[in-house]
Amino acid sequence: MFFHEPELQYEVTVENPDPHFAKLLQQAIGGQEGEMRVAMQYMFQAWALPEEYEEYRTLLMETAVEELGHIEMLATAVTKNLRGSSKQMSEDAEAVASTAASMTGQNPRQFLSAGQSAMPVDSNGVPFSGGYVVASGNLAGDLYANVMAEGTGRTLATRLYEYTDDPGMRDMLSYLIARDTMHQNQWLAALESLENPTPVPASFPQEEENQDVNYAFMSTRREQQPDPEAPWTQGDAPDSRGEFSYLAEQPGDGDGVPPAPDPSTYNVPEDE
Repeated sequence: MFFHEPELQYEVTVENPDPHFAKLLQQAIGGQEGEMRVAMQYMFQAWALPEEYEEYRTLLMETAVEELGHIEMLATAVTKNLRGSSKQMSEDAEAVASTAASMTGQNPRQFLSAGQSAMPVDSNGVPFSGGYVVASGNLAGDLYANVMAEGTGRTLATRLYEYTDDPGMRDMLSYLIARDTMHQNQWLAALESLENPTPVPASFPQEEENQDVNYAFMSTRREQQPDPEAPWTQGDAPDSRGEFSYLAEQPGDGDGVPPAPDPSTYNVPEDE
């Protein structure tokens, strides 16, 4: 169940409307690093958790709904950047050629399809894809994915911050960057609260995996290379269940020749 209040989570102001910046902001809405991605990701992750994980389900849902508020903020910012410069855009709209010229710096569909409004697309106008969403049903794996999602989202927000000099937009982005900081840390804290988060899934019996290579860094170079004695080739593994080692070459065995196809596929040329 959701409730909505006609008030933004954080105030959004635009002092110098910029249709081109509106196009860039679309990435933070419907792009792979955007708020639609994390909102849907956290919801589907929460909906997969059984009763005994209620604490984590609540954490995920609270954050998911917060992200919906971020979408609303960004959509407001896009619309204000598009419509706020209406004097110049209205003058341009009086002539087809001028309208086309005014749209070169923005997504034309924001004008043609949405009437100077935000859309569920990225900065190139590509519609949001559910393929961006990671919800595996494994809590540890999903939490790692959430750290990555917040990391890429924060990187995007900082780039947008550096791109604009509008005080209102920088204020809004400063808020979103701060929330990304919190979300990265909360997911890391949630991971630390799990008894055995790695390897994912931790419930698989490790004795069933190949013990010769499960903690070995494998070189794929043609000529054998010496052990670089790096943190990932020696010492205890982070999961405390094994010790890193180094393989100077791949095991190598068998061949990749496939069996003959069914004749009905006509994959093989006719015999001469």
